[in-house]
Amino acid sequence: MTPSLGTLVQSFFTDHLPVQKGLRLGSIRSYRDTIRLFLCFVSEQRGRRIATLALDDLTFERSLAFLRHLEQERGNSVRTRNQRRAALNTFFAYLAVRAPEMLAVCQQVAAILVKRTSLPDTHFLEREEVTALFRSLPRQGHLSLRDHTLLLFLYNTGARVQEVADLRIEHLELKPPAKVHLHGKGDKWRTCPLWDETVKHLQALLAQRSASPGEPVFCAPKARPLTRFGIYKIVRRHGASFDTHGPKSRRVSPHLFRHTAAGHLLESGVEVNVIRSWLGHVSLDTTNRYAELTLRAKAEALRACEVGSDISTVSRARVAWKDDKTLLDWLNSL
Repeated sequence: MTPSLGTLVQSFFTDHLPVQKGLRLGSIRSYRDTIRLFLCFVSEQRGRRIATLALDDLTFERSLAFLRHLEQERGNSVRTRNQRRAALNTFFAYLAVRAPEMLAVCQQVAAILVKRTSLPDTHFLEREEVTALFRSLPRQGHLSLRDHTLLLFLYNTGARVQEVADLRIEHLELKPPAKVHLHGKGDKWRTCPLWDETVKHLQALLAQRSASPGEPVFCAPKARPLTRFGIYKIVRRHGASFDTHGPKSRRVSPHLFRHTAAGHLLESGVEVNVIRSWLGHVSLDTTNRYAELTLRAKAEALRACEVGSDISTVSRARVAWKDDKTLLDWLNSL
């Protein structure tokens, strides 16, 4: 007997996404928002309450109409539409397994094309701007040390905001060689080295309170863990004066520090595979976006490739990319 739509939706969120796919809460909430919008749309189209909807109501035509509704009536961007489409595709793929009679519809939904869209501009802070930002941070106040340490940690690690919100004291190793273990997308862990300056600030911050290893590193008043929204507000409060406006406007945010870390690693000559590991990128396609960031990086690359009389002095340690098929394919595609 085929389970009801309600049963399938419940098992999709309580078992398939968190257990079978290992998704984290933030990703599950994104799926939840999409499916909620979709079911509300189908309910309105059918003139029935959501609680009375059946599998037969989830047709290909309504799925296509839902995606048009997102763009035309809700004013969503193409990028958002594509994200919702991907969530629908995952949901219908799950239905195809649990309700085989839905297979034809699921195949049609899976065939809905992704709309082409250009990648967003990647912005970052120049080194001089980073220095000016840290100099502008307040020196007094009971939250000044926390805020300074938070921004320094973001710049040092290039961590995602959710990774920082989930950071616990037990994830830190502050003895040389100092490092931090970050829990990222896809339930994957990675390790990032910590600068001496970051270690000093973290030690001073943790010395302000007596905390157990399982407690968060960055807290709001009354020892409550900072949320991703709290972290965003702190960065905005201190970084708003460094926003830029115009055709290529830039807004200082936690993710901007991630871009900045990647850009500065690249400028320093760090190989792209190391940056991929540092930032927790699964694909080189994401990391390679940073290769087009600055004129400074292009100028350095030009000088590095310049043919001169001392060709034999070029370091052999810089040719590791020749063994990376993915990177070679990317170079050939330029």
